[in-house]
Amino acid sequence: MKRLRTLPLAIAGALLVLAGHAGAATLSERWSALRTEQPKVMIRDAARTLGVSEAELLATGIGSTVTRLRSDGNDPREIMRRALDLGTVLALTRNENGVIERTGVATKVKPQPEDDKEAKEAVKDEEREARQRNIAGGYLGGEIDLRFTFSKWKHAFAVAQPGADGVVKRSLQFFDENGAAIHKIYPKDAAGVAVFDKLVAEFRHPDQNAALKVPARAPKAAELADSKVDVKEFQQAWNEMSDVHQFNRLLTEFKITREQAMRLAPAGMVQRLKPEAVRTLLDEAAKQQLPIMSFLGNGAVIQIFSGKITKTAASPGWYNVLDPAFNLHLRETAFKSGWVVRRAGVTSVEFYDNEGEQVVSFFGVRERGQPQPKSWVDLTAALPTG
Repeated sequence: MKRLRTLPLAIAGALLVLAGHAGAATLSERWSALRTEQPKVMIRDAARTLGVSEAELLATGIGSTVTRLRSDGNDPREIMRRALDLGTVLALTRNENGVIERTGVATKVKPQPEDDKEAKEAVKDEEREARQRNIAGGYLGGEIDLRFTFSKWKHAFAVAQPGADGVVKRSLQFFDENGAAIHKIYPKDAAGVAVFDKLVAEFRHPDQNAALKVPARAPKAAELADSKVDVKEFQQAWNEMSDVHQFNRLLTEFKITREQAMRLAPAGMVQRLKPEAVRTLLDEAAKQQLPIMSFLGNGAVIQIFSGKITKTAASPGWYNVLDPAFNLHLRETAFKSGWVVRRAGVTSVEFYDNEGEQVVSFFGVRERGQPQPKSWVDLTAALPTG
């Protein structure tokens, strides 16, 4: 079997089939063969090649480099709450066509006491209850800025993987019910090791079986036909928005997708862009040293960066921001459209992929209650349309 490491994947796989006690190569063996053939392959790409989810592939390391963590009920929220004590971390959030990485220290939220009357009102306020379920004691603003929907966090793991330099690389990794990665945290402080180890011991799952089964992702629901949307009412509701955060409620009320809303928007509220406008936006923001906000999420978590960017660069299929404490990677080859969007007096820029999913959105940084900087509005107006 020693010669297996030098054989092409197809031959290696065939030999593993012959050698396997059950007559078939295990997932762990198939991954080992793939890594031998492609030493630099990323786990997400490897999972796609092997026809499994990233979570299933990661779970093959349970018992060696991976520990399964509890992930029922409030467990993910409590893990993230404990992670506030890790110090400096790299926080990574991704979707199918975008990755956002931020290095820094998460801000803790100081508890705000409420009197009995306010507490009773909170019980009646369903929206507030929902927000409270998704608050992890911090991450609101600051260097690590996150918004959670914990009901979609279904699998959690701790990873301690020795690197090529011998240094152990630790991380907390979270996945949705289909095994897709939604968020990862990499501690960067030596002082955070003890916190990490204590967290892993506290949340260690009693089941450390390396075999993980996840359901296949359900087909995407068909979009409601434009002809069945009350477009006049939708446009009126759009024009009456007093806060940009009311937009998601409109989508739910009219049962339309975000990209569909771009098509049905009131006159003058959107401008279609060419997909390559993302390069212009990032390049000009860097050149002008214009502070921007970048939002990238996946339904389970949204990560936000606020500040100036410096270095932009292309790589095969991707366009990137490569600053010391902030990286943004966008698979521009998968972009179908971009839009300048105006809602409640606020201008944003949004990009959608070939499946109609939002990949990333951008805003100009502004003080609460203050108008957007003219430089941001001017930049959006100069983006290539099409």
